[in-house]
Amino acid sequence: MIEGEKKYYSLRETETETGVPASTLRYWEKQFDELSPRKDGHGNRYYTREDQEVIKRIKYIRDEMKITRIEAIRKELRSNTKRSDERQAAVEILMRVREELCEIRKLIK
Repeated sequence: MIEGEKKYYSLRETETETGVPASTLRYWEKQFDELSPRKDGHGNRYYTREDQEVIKRIKYIRDEMKITRIEAIRKELRSNTKRSDERQAAVEILMRVREELCEIRKLIK
């Protein structure tokens, strides 16, 4: 863990960080054993950075690899193939670069 980084993140913070709606996060909790956020006495969910990485992986499998059936996503998630992990990392880097270029473009105009 990076110094100063929080250990747990709320549902809203996780929604913002991953780009996955809260309703989808709650659904995925029921579908994927790998995703199990802590809950307090009031039922509020708290996600770790590792939980957020699982969420990003599921989102990548669904959106980028175009695997939409829950059972197929489970299988891919469990296989944890190195090739798809590297591809996911590359896509995330390219998306950040794209965002930065869009910001630069705004500054130029």
